[in-house]
Amino acid sequence: MVPPLFVDDEHDTLVNPTVLIEVLSPSTEKRDRDFKLRHYRKIESLREYVLVSQSEPFVQSYRRETSGHWLLAEWEGLDATCKFESLGCEVPPAEIYRQITFAEGAPAA
Repeated sequence: MVPPLFVDDEHDTLVNPTVLIEVLSPSTEKRDRDFKLRHYRKIESLREYVLVSQSEPFVQSYRRETSGHWLLAEWEGLDATCKFESLGCEVPPAEIYRQITFAEGAPAA
């Protein structure tokens, strides 16, 4: 495991993340999926970039393969199992979205 490196002694900005998780909102979704994705993929330590929808149970993960290529995985619905390879864990969307009530008409499963 690589020790965390911070910008300064405040320890509030990590410069060598393994995973970045973004909760999407209507006002930031385009920026998160475009600009940030392109920028974050340049971070050498980054192995996974996760996007979590706040309007429906939908999670996407861009994972860097050993070849350097990025692989997209998607999980939709509360009964899926999100597999975060870089962390070596699985998390059900039902846990990610615990205590969240979706707007009427949003898919729940």
